[in-house]
Amino acid sequence: MDPGLEQLMATEQYSVDAPTKDAALVAGMNQLTAHHRAHCPEYARIVEAAYPGGSEAARLADVPYLPVSLFKSLDLKSVADRDVFKVMTSSGTTSHVPSRIALDVETARLQTRALSTIVTHYLGRSRLPMLILDHPDVVRDRHSFSARGAGILGMLSFGRDHLYALDPDMAVDRAAVRAWLKRHAGDDLLLFGFTFMAWEYFFEPLAGDGIDLSRATLIHTGGWKKLADRAISTDAFRSRLAGDFDLTRIHNFYGMVEQVGSVFFECPAGHFHPPNFADVIVRDPRSWEPSATGDAGVVEVMSLLPRSYPGHAILTEDLGVVDGIDDCPCGRKGKRFHVIGRVPKAEIRGCSDTHERAA
Repeated sequence: MDPGLEQLMATEQYSVDAPTKDAALVAGMNQLTAHHRAHCPEYARIVEAAYPGGSEAARLADVPYLPVSLFKSLDLKSVADRDVFKVMTSSGTTSHVPSRIALDVETARLQTRALSTIVTHYLGRSRLPMLILDHPDVVRDRHSFSARGAGILGMLSFGRDHLYALDPDMAVDRAAVRAWLKRHAGDDLLLFGFTFMAWEYFFEPLAGDGIDLSRATLIHTGGWKKLADRAISTDAFRSRLAGDFDLTRIHNFYGMVEQVGSVFFECPAGHFHPPNFADVIVRDPRSWEPSATGDAGVVEVMSLLPRSYPGHAILTEDLGVVDGIDDCPCGRKGKRFHVIGRVPKAEIRGCSDTHERAA
């Protein structure tokens, strides 16, 4: 492993201030750009066309980036086919064309380790009884994962005595859930699901059942658009879960299949934070330069993890705002940001915006 990445992963997450982190990331991102140019011909042609001469980036904003949509139309990988360990697919709910992300053993290992450093920072190292707000068929194919399947499988190692709360028809198994909660009465619990699906198929059906989740922590992601269409804001979501279930420990996170392992958890103050080995840039869509703190723009995500494909700098289809740097009330260092929504006319997609019965 690159020594710089090793140090960033070994250091307590969110403890590195922005200037120190920027210097480490620039060095690592330049190494990855050179690696992918040498091993992915399609990426090399794109970078040469967009950045003639190919000089090293002096700042993170100068690192070559790819639009996320390219992963739908091009087979971008920096390893031979024989070295592909597994393939992950994104949700492509409008075009029905998913991104296909090829992982080799090294990148998959880095993904697992990175997720562990992030999740244990928030949950601690003890494995908690885990309720999965989905159905088990989603994770059946262990070689080719949907975004939902990959998300669930990535979280399984942080729990024990796993229970899938839904059946394949997306109905709550009330008897199984009640028996599981009774078995773990007095224990701290872990709940994981995709935002809209968790709301639609678990929390709403059980809202009047008197279920106590006061000892649970909910980790969730994706699917906010459908809740917004119903005029359910983040605050309303939290308020309803507190009122109906006494559930107050809630962490949303932002991430995508196209950039493995770099998930941005929401802190108690309500801000997303990049881990030590990742960052975000919000770009002004008129100049594509970084937007000023507090100004909206298109979110770019950056990570030192992708080795098997050129996904280290990706321009997303999301709008966001960097709210501050090294100044979050929660005490975490680096940037803090929030996501506003999709870029107008961008494909509407998300792990839980739709569900496929066959998953």
